[in-house]
Amino acid sequence: MAHQQYVTFIGAGNVAWHLAPALDNAGFPVREVYSRSTKNAKALIGRLYQAELKTDLDFSSSASQIFIVAVSDDAISEIAQEIVLPDNAIIAHTSGAQPMSTLSYTAGENIGVFYPLQTFSKSKKIDFSNLPICVEAENKFTRNVLIELADSISKKVYTVDSADRRSLHIAAVFACNFTNHFFKIASDILKSKKMDFDLLHPLVIETVSKAMEIGPENAQTGPAVRHDFETLDKHMEYLDGNEELSELYKLVSQHIIDTYPKE
Repeated sequence: MAHQQYVTFIGAGNVAWHLAPALDNAGFPVREVYSRSTKNAKALIGRLYQAELKTDLDFSSSASQIFIVAVSDDAISEIAQEIVLPDNAIIAHTSGAQPMSTLSYTAGENIGVFYPLQTFSKSKKIDFSNLPICVEAENKFTRNVLIELADSISKKVYTVDSADRRSLHIAAVFACNFTNHFFKIASDILKSKKMDFDLLHPLVIETVSKAMEIGPENAQTGPAVRHDFETLDKHMEYLDGNEELSELYKLVSQHIIDTYPKE
């Protein structure tokens, strides 16, 4: 790096909570944090070396060259319209679902996306070294800086455009958010019988591990893939009192049956 580049974070939620300290430790000092929640901003600043609280979106005299917008999807365009950036600054959002063009409301031309493909919770530590970071940029200058930023914390950096990132995000929702919701349903079923989710831990770990090892299409087991209608009927009977769960069970089971027709 020819000279040290400073970073400003807009937003202090789950993504910023992990990403800002990671960049701070990797030689991209975070100088400012702005958030609609001053409490969240101050908590994040407590995790950084030299960041200061910013209470408005006028950054015209900021020393930062890189502005990371880590806010909820529906707030990105609003931020883009209100923010005032220094000359030649780069601004990138961290959303998987929003196109890069959401930032085109900003006066600058150096817009991009810096999307870490992971689920973030403040209470769970994140190792960035093997975490895929998907970068997109309006121009070569922005792309080079964002790749340099990504390379400083991860060994897995990809250039992904907005259309492909949308597909990636939908796939991630199925793989992560929906799967986790199914864990919650499983946990609730067990709790109703005074049993603990711990009982399923080895099964969950083996399921994920096997899908990674041999591919999900080869790892599928269970009554639906076996076309074991007797067991499926018994399960539907058990869920009879819960219309929503019953419908969900039927829908997913039918999708598995259709995906793996009997030879």
